[in-house]
Amino acid sequence: MSKHHYGLILAGGRGTRFWPRSRTRTPKQLLPFVGENTLLQETLERLRAVVPPERIWVLTNDHLVKEIRKQLPDVPAAQVLAEPAQRNTAPCLALASQLIAARDPKAVLGVFPADHHISKPAEYRKYVKAAFRAAGAGSLITLGIQPRWPETGYGYLEFPEGSNAGTFEPVPLSSFREKPDEAKAREFLAAGHYYWNAGMFFWKAGAFLDCMREFQPKTSTLLASLPPLESRGFAAKLKSVYPNCENISVDYAVMEPAGKKGMVLGLATGDFGWNDLGSWNAVYELAERDSEGNISRGESVFEGATGCFVEAHGKLVAMVGVKDLVVVDTPDALLIVDRSRAQDVGRIVKQLEKRERHDLL
Repeated sequence: MSKHHYGLILAGGRGTRFWPRSRTRTPKQLLPFVGENTLLQETLERLRAVVPPERIWVLTNDHLVKEIRKQLPDVPAAQVLAEPAQRNTAPCLALASQLIAARDPKAVLGVFPADHHISKPAEYRKYVKAAFRAAGAGSLITLGIQPRWPETGYGYLEFPEGSNAGTFEPVPLSSFREKPDEAKAREFLAAGHYYWNAGMFFWKAGAFLDCMREFQPKTSTLLASLPPLESRGFAAKLKSVYPNCENISVDYAVMEPAGKKGMVLGLATGDFGWNDLGSWNAVYELAERDSEGNISRGESVFEGATGCFVEAHGKLVAMVGVKDLVVVDTPDALLIVDRSRAQDVGRIVKQLEKRERHDLL
């Protein structure tokens, strides 16, 4: 554990595919899906052995700051920050890198999404430690997850042919690939040297800021105008300049152009039980099922029903002659969806936004 290692947890998402449980003020990352801890708390716990809470920072939005500080009491409150506007990942990672570098010019930063589940944390930490070591040498590091099926919902990292999963020495990436169609995803899986891009990055804070100055000069200049975090004028200045930053992901803004210059290395990881929990079906796949493949959280009765997931409290749910359904009941909304269509739940949220049903969002 180096005193110059820092962790940044990104916790600002809405988790719309987990509606109706996930709402604007109680999104996916602040809810427990596997075990008693929330996904955010899980993220902190698996990092403790690598980065202590006093060197953890969290970026989120105004709605969630209070609850995150409550859920993570060991993280200094001043290090839980809200973006004043949604500008994608490049500006927020630049902001965090700048603030941390101001405190520690030798800082090496690891970036961790708050809404993933990892079932083998000890194995995962081996790769985190290896990535921190490699980032300390000056390169930008990203973790590649060995694909288990031809997923179309993730971007891919192209490693050199012959790269093997489970090594702890990073290698230069050949390319970043956008989310593919199913045919291309099958090609990637068969090729064996394409890995899922899980959005976990490691770099010297100063090295990343250098890249921002080179590839994103407008955003870099705007953020450089901020006063120190501890100053009275910081919040007002941030609110003024941040919405003018480029709305762009870190992959497009920095990782891809830096990769073309050989500045980005990838770790082809082995299995550490990674799951991005992208839908209710992902929760179903992780949970313990009965002999008919059903899962009940609450009181349920199954008669000739198979492959169903039911989460309802305060009432009995009876499932008769149905299969592969997800049923989620809350006091003001009921979701019923085929497990194969669980990714489409986010479309319901878009419909509710059009209807201005903010009470259900």
